[in-house]
Amino acid sequence: MIRLDNIEVSFGDFVAIPNLDLHVKPGEFFTLLGPSGCGKTTALRTLAGFIEPSAGTVHVDGKNVTRLPSDKRQVGMVFQNYALFPSMSVWENIAFGLRVRKEKSAESDRLVRDIARRVELSDEQLHKNVAELSGGQQQRVAVARALVLRPKILLLDEPLSNLDAKLRHQLRQQLKDLQSEFGITTVYVTHDQDEALAMSDRVAVFNKGVVEQVGTPQSIYDDAATEFVCNFIGDSSPLTPEFVAELNRLSGAGLSPAANSYLRVEKASLTQPANGGTAVGLSGQVVSRTYHGLHSRYIVRSHGADLRLLVKEDGAAHPEAGAETTVYVQPGHVLQYHPDTGKALDRREQAVALP
Repeated sequence: MIRLDNIEVSFGDFVAIPNLDLHVKPGEFFTLLGPSGCGKTTALRTLAGFIEPSAGTVHVDGKNVTRLPSDKRQVGMVFQNYALFPSMSVWENIAFGLRVRKEKSAESDRLVRDIARRVELSDEQLHKNVAELSGGQQQRVAVARALVLRPKILLLDEPLSNLDAKLRHQLRQQLKDLQSEFGITTVYVTHDQDEALAMSDRVAVFNKGVVEQVGTPQSIYDDAATEFVCNFIGDSSPLTPEFVAELNRLSGAGLSPAANSYLRVEKASLTQPANGGTAVGLSGQVVSRTYHGLHSRYIVRSHGADLRLLVKEDGAAHPEAGAETTVYVQPGHVLQYHPDTGKALDRREQAVALP
């Protein structure tokens, strides 16, 4: 459906995106994820036609649209600040593109009311000024305005970032449900890893204009291809060479102590896993414990490494700060990266990959 081939975007002497290749499948919810200034919004605006690349081609539905203006690309866009017209009613905002397209009044009214119903905007709200609506309702107006034109592609640039945490969590599910209902190919930009993991079919992780990894949420979380992705996605504890060496000694694993090594917070525990598996116990001391209701967060120092753990609050007694304890870890859960390149070590070659 969407292909960005060898895209370069420059602003004077500054190269924002050096060489971008991305393919998005029909009907996919595809997210561009990364920190501020990494190039994700630039990539989205290039796809939308607001930025012309200095090299490369943009294809939509098999057609080269690189030089086409944005209004000819059959894309709908929802901006971070929604870009609604404050002096217009909700109905007028949604119908704006239809009027530009010179749609007949009766057909415009039918289309506006139909899309409003599908995004859960009432007839009463249609006649209100947009300033009278809540942030969540304004977001639905912006989505309706984009979808009423029946674009082939929906582009969303940080559409939830201006909302409070509770509303953001609620609306991201509504957005995903709408996308599934319409079956529209969607490209979503965010810096929020939780949003990306919860909403996406696939994710592209950006870093300084370069895509470090493309994959499903589970694959980029469990098998981060680079050290940057490992540290940007989720919460991990860096491991010391001493910790890795002790893990090797106890388990016979072939991990490299010279690699940069990490362990996801949920992959370590203070009790032997129910299925046993290959988990081994390493001695440690509780540095701190903070209570969060459903779980507690621990920091346990073991062989020079400060391991962060999540422990479910189930009524059982748990060790407090200063207590000696045992941390259980499966060697296969350790993520390792070459200290020079930052690239993941092949787990089959870890023992010989580094000296």
